[in-house]
Amino acid sequence: MTNPGAPGKGQRRGGQMEQTHNGLGGTAAAANGANGAQRRVLVVEDDPTIVDAIAARLRAEGFQVRTAGDGPAAVDTAEAWQPDLLVLDVMLPGFDGLEVCRRVQAQRPVPVLMLTARDDETDMLVGLGVGADDYMTKPFSMRELAARVHVLLRRVERAALAAHTPRTGILRLGELEIDHAQRRVRVRGSDVHLTPTEFDLLVCLANTPRAVLSREQLLAEVWDWADASGTRTVDSHIKALRRKIGAERIRTVHGVGYALETPAA
Repeated sequence: MTNPGAPGKGQRRGGQMEQTHNGLGGTAAAANGANGAQRRVLVVEDDPTIVDAIAARLRAEGFQVRTAGDGPAAVDTAEAWQPDLLVLDVMLPGFDGLEVCRRVQAQRPVPVLMLTARDDETDMLVGLGVGADDYMTKPFSMRELAARVHVLLRRVERAALAAHTPRTGILRLGELEIDHAQRRVRVRGSDVHLTPTEFDLLVCLANTPRAVLSREQLLAEVWDWADASGTRTVDSHIKALRRKIGAERIRTVHGVGYALETPAA
């Protein structure tokens, strides 16, 4: 991965970083601030302006926050501090955010929100492939970032709850098998590793097989927020999901959204 260069990164600082989107639903993140009181977030970013702004916003939301400015420091801090979530920039000194993600996930599963200065879908798919759960492209709204942190942590809580309150039965759609209790997916009898976000996205599609769900619907159901600017996030997660379960299983309806294909009755 090539560095987009300091000028590109610097051009996206300051006031632009605080731009807001109208679709995030008011003070949804702030309303959940109390839930972050005991949650630990490690912010990994080498730009002092950006890392300070992110840390300040997340502390205002009630999170405990630590920061790291390079790859080795990030891995060491994650191992020693055991954060509940990482906000992780792709471009870092030492080694990049993708390698940080690989090493941290090898230690223990932890949700990762990746930040990138490049609107490059290949980079995003690689990030999802090494264990990231979501990504944001700079410049971004601090309000949106806080909302996505809350969403990722709520997803982890839902997964833990589901593991202790299992739904009866396993959903089978042809050669695709979804085990809600264990949050496991199998294709032709073989386990398929999905991130928590990918699993929730698949379940959302599987709840109404063959029905077309719009990108906005998927954003609302899976990410708990609705903003047309986030539809690229849906598209990239769909592509990552297709690579794992088979491209033929998810149908694109151009200009509308996606549907999970199932065998004819």
